[in-house]
Amino acid sequence: MNRFTDNALSSWMKADGPDSDIVISSRVRIARNLSSAPFPMLATNQQSQEVLNRVSSVINSDELHEICRFELVPLKTMNELEKRVLVEKHLISPNLADDARNGAAILSENESISIMVNEEDHLRIQVLYPGFQLKEAWELANQIDDVFEGAVDYAYDEKFGYLTSCPTNVGTGIRASVMMHLPALVITKQINRILQAITQVGLAVRGLYGEGSEATGNIFQISNQITLGQTEDEIIDNLHGVARQIIEHEKAARQKLMGESRTKIMDRIRRSFGIMKYAEVMDSKESAQRLSDVRLGIDLGLIHEVPAIAMNELLVMTQPGYLQKHFGKMLSPEERDVHRAKLIREVFGNK
Repeated sequence: MNRFTDNALSSWMKADGPDSDIVISSRVRIARNLSSAPFPMLATNQQSQEVLNRVSSVINSDELHEICRFELVPLKTMNELEKRVLVEKHLISPNLADDARNGAAILSENESISIMVNEEDHLRIQVLYPGFQLKEAWELANQIDDVFEGAVDYAYDEKFGYLTSCPTNVGTGIRASVMMHLPALVITKQINRILQAITQVGLAVRGLYGEGSEATGNIFQISNQITLGQTEDEIIDNLHGVARQIIEHEKAARQKLMGESRTKIMDRIRRSFGIMKYAEVMDSKESAQRLSDVRLGIDLGLIHEVPAIAMNELLVMTQPGYLQKHFGKMLSPEERDVHRAKLIREVFGNK
């Protein structure tokens, strides 16, 4: 299990994807419940254990092995820091980490597939792909869902579709999202207009860690809100089309910055690079903003000293859980700021 928490970067994040200079990742998550047991919030300890046993038997099936190999990670075998690292790597939700009876994560070897058991729903099947690969993520998630549907009876209603604990997931049970780095739209002050347009077409805008999280470091998570009354393909196509438009707007904004404010944007990027390379103290908010500047500099070809993959790594490495796991001890907020700066200096080659 340590291999899932010792490394900040999941294997799938090391791969390049389409439009990865703007789209960090594409995600599809499917919520499902077994018809034979109460939903997790109402289930007894014995009932939730029976769900876990039933689901665990499916991961050893030949049908699932044809897709990939999985490892079952019961949450009760993990300490708080290890669970926090899985949250920071987007492999489990804060809800599963904090309060789940017989909760577990079923993880693929490269960590691109994560199946949460006994979270808000019995099953949360999640697929993560690098870059803009929303349709590919949906195809794989759908394959995995088909394997489980062939092995267990889902809670399903002819009128409403798949039944879920939260009414907002009823219907298809699908949540699709793209995590986007949009610094040029923020710098050129176009972002509010873009975000308002997004919400008007039935999509939601959140921060790095989904619902309730702040959009720090110019990273925005765009996802569907509607799961009832549309097919899965319609949901994916709608989000895909809107995301494509946002990508083009961000590209245009970056060209505008390089054309009209080249010296000013170069100064901003280089200042952030220098601060990250030499700072002795760095809080999480400043870290996110400096990382955004340096990532933009790499994507614009203005910085060559660090690889782009290091920015993905630092997204996780600078989070509180991973910092404490990496240094092997609990840290106060002030100590985290010092150790965060130390870890960043090491990545930037300045130990």
